[in-house]
Amino acid sequence: MSVTSFAGEPFASILNKGFVDEQDVLDMRRAVWKDGAVSIDEAEGLFAVDEACPERHETWAPMFVEAVVELLVNQLPPRGYLGEENARWLMERIEQDGHVKTATELEVLVRCLEASRAAPRPLAMFALGEVEHAVLHGTGLTRAGEALTPGVIGEPEVKLLRRVLYAAGGDGNIAITKPEAEVLFNLNDATAHAENHPSWSDLFVKAIANYLMFVSHYEPVSRADALRRDRWLTDGEGIDWSSWSVGGVLRELRGLMGVGDFFGSSDLQKRWEEKNREVAAQTAEAEKITADEAAWLADRIGRDGRLHPNEQALLAFLREEAVNLPPVLQPLLRRVA
Repeated sequence: MSVTSFAGEPFASILNKGFVDEQDVLDMRRAVWKDGAVSIDEAEGLFAVDEACPERHETWAPMFVEAVVELLVNQLPPRGYLGEENARWLMERIEQDGHVKTATELEVLVRCLEASRAAPRPLAMFALGEVEHAVLHGTGLTRAGEALTPGVIGEPEVKLLRRVLYAAGGDGNIAITKPEAEVLFNLNDATAHAENHPSWSDLFVKAIANYLMFVSHYEPVSRADALRRDRWLTDGEGIDWSSWSVGGVLRELRGLMGVGDFFGSSDLQKRWEEKNREVAAQTAEAEKITADEAAWLADRIGRDGRLHPNEQALLAFLREEAVNLPPVLQPLLRRVA
């Protein structure tokens, strides 16, 4: 996606006066949706207004977020997915000196993650980085203008972290990655003595346990596969309609949706039972923390020589839920017995 300059009304007149009133929002909505779609030029105009007009009517943010998400996730290919090129354009568009420019642009970033079936992990890490910066330095956009206290995790930060971590999985995959777990531990280490919001402890414990114990059955859809599905659903590209049959269409759908050859099989029930056993075995195996995972946890936890309340809660949770905890964790577990 190339960055283009916006042109035309009503953007120019709004930028000239420097603020956005309710009528301006209505005018921009009509201009953007006049043909039922959002263009790159129109998105550029919306971003320019958001950055240049600090005084904006309350109806501005929902309209702005809706329009940009519609463009990036639902219009540009592959539709329904936030592709790498589109994600890169978004990060370049909203980033300044390593951070997001406005609170509404941060909301655009998070909503794109939530609305897409899958999104590049760097985009989620970029969003997590905003929360980390806000907590550690007491400056940022996590509270949309409200004061931040350096070194304290408030409820707005917990809610934003939860949204990003959940959205980043995409398409049903809710596994926490190691880089995400590292960010959470960084935050926990930096705020161990602070009066954080009570919900932070719950999020920290469950997210780290998720990384250590969760097995992902989800395989990310490649851009090529996503585009293929998009083309098939819109115009049937790649299908020989001269030999159309109900069975042929079902076979094509099976391939597109990743169902394999389950449908149409005489022993369908047996195949599903085998698949269920496979998933159960993978889940049981995932609940066993590996030697590498245990070594990482032993290195990360209690780095200052003390086990803080959230770390104690994490160890207690693992002792109850995990299977066959590696020996390297036993000294830590005895400290919370």
